[in-house]
Amino acid sequence: MAPVVLEIGSGMGEPTAEIAQQNPAIDFIAIEVHGPGVGSLLKKIEALGLYNLRLIRHDAVEVLERMIADASLAGLHLFFPDPWPKKRHHKRRLVQPSFAALAARKLAPGGYFHAATDWREYAEQMDAVLSNEPKLEKAAQGKNRPLTKFERRGMKLGHQVRDLVFRRKM
Repeated sequence: MAPVVLEIGSGMGEPTAEIAQQNPAIDFIAIEVHGPGVGSLLKKIEALGLYNLRLIRHDAVEVLERMIADASLAGLHLFFPDPWPKKRHHKRRLVQPSFAALAARKLAPGGYFHAATDWREYAEQMDAVLSNEPKLEKAAQGKNRPLTKFERRGMKLGHQVRDLVFRRKM
């Protein structure tokens, strides 16, 4: 059985399809709610003949809670989630202690959680939240992924991209 990596928020799907194409021995599940992004990724899946990539159009937290078995994921990708930059909206950010606990529960021992953002404050918050999750530990930093549309936009604005990688403790 192939390892499974889940991506939350695949957007228009270019990096998701590229990662799946480069890793045919890994099964990927992409979660996206934006209709045009879903359609775009479905076209890429067909055009590239990707048999190792599935797509779910639904809320990511509900998918994790109800459709993904505990300790079943080899990896979890969260690339450039909505930063909700206004202070009063920070409670809407995906990476909160309850989400970190859920993600850790779904990762297999040794599985990784790779998050990336170009918002310094969100990177700091994600780092703090994930560092405080008892089942996770920081892993070697590294950027082993294609550039995303949001990443390119952030770089044009002079934002520094931060990649955070955590592993589920054995």
